[in-house]
Amino acid sequence: MTAPRLLDTRSVVFLTLIAVAAVAVPMANLAAEPGSALHLSSFAVSLFGKYLTYALLALSVDLIWGYCGILSLGHGAFFALGGYAMGMHLMREIGPRGVYAHPVLPDFMVFLNWDALPWYWWGFDMFWFACLMVVLVPGALAFVFGWLAFRSRVTGVYLSIITQALTYALMLAFFRNDMGFGGNNGLTDFKDLLGFSLQSDATRAGLFVASALALAAGFLICRFIVTSRLGQVLVSIRDAEARARFLGYRVESYKLFVFTISAMMAGVAGALYVPQVGIINPGEFSPANSIEIVIWVAVGGRGLLAGAALGAILVNAAKTLLTGWAPEIWLFFLGGVFVLVTIFLPRGVLGGLTAAGDRLGRRRRREYRPRTATSGRTTQPAE
Repeated sequence: MTAPRLLDTRSVVFLTLIAVAAVAVPMANLAAEPGSALHLSSFAVSLFGKYLTYALLALSVDLIWGYCGILSLGHGAFFALGGYAMGMHLMREIGPRGVYAHPVLPDFMVFLNWDALPWYWWGFDMFWFACLMVVLVPGALAFVFGWLAFRSRVTGVYLSIITQALTYALMLAFFRNDMGFGGNNGLTDFKDLLGFSLQSDATRAGLFVASALALAAGFLICRFIVTSRLGQVLVSIRDAEARARFLGYRVESYKLFVFTISAMMAGVAGALYVPQVGIINPGEFSPANSIEIVIWVAVGGRGLLAGAALGAILVNAAKTLLTGWAPEIWLFFLGGVFVLVTIFLPRGVLGGLTAAGDRLGRRRRREYRPRTATSGRTTQPAE
């Protein structure tokens, strides 16, 4: 039995599409003349960039759910923590250009009569430190939470419930004004990133390219994990956890590792999301958001990394269209899509397309197989 290749045909196609988008979208925005058929507005560039961050988030969920059987209903928390880490840096970058012109304190702290910057805001004026916190904070939370949960052998629906409780508790905490994260208004009114205005077309195009590169890197990391021996163990844990433990594998360690990696990826997605949408607030911790992420993966194809990314893009594109046309029917539409996909496409859109292509290929091979003129039996090619 040979090990699967790191890059199969589907992976090459997926990465090629990302590369094409990373070149074509910025060119359509910066090089094409406004008003031409090829021009893409800056709003569209930011919107597509947001879709790419969602695709990276879906990849992180598919890594643990599709390949290890860990159904997390709290991954929106790791996404939001990464977003807040980047938002804190962007707030520190504003400096005296805020409404209250305070050189250190963000506007909401001045408004709430804070005297000094809280200790957990120290260091966020440095970009490298903010990037470090983007991965360390979600990773540390996932490590501690996972160590406690997996060590106690919490699995199945019980694990899903406590992950949902985790994100709900964080949402309630971040809504409090005395937490120092802007309360229900969150963090907003960002000015620039690394000295580049967030309102400029070039910066938005650069953020889109950064999102595309992060998605490609995340895909390669996930693909490397699932095609390695580690990935084979993860699949065995998903399919028969008790048997894997009986064979001597430390199931808790494998789960903890992949859960922590997944949370870090979600944090990176959140950090890229914030400068493109211009705000981060406690609503991102909503348990409904985490449930929606799971629906993205199910629609695209659980256990198919490219399918998870495709599902995130398709569902959010549909959300953009429907919420602009008839916002009151969006939730009904989302629920209906989930039910229909579960019944008629249990492997998701990409899984269904792959299965249909395989059936068509087998049928064509049978039709074009050479036959003898007399007996109609299949002839064997000469050696």
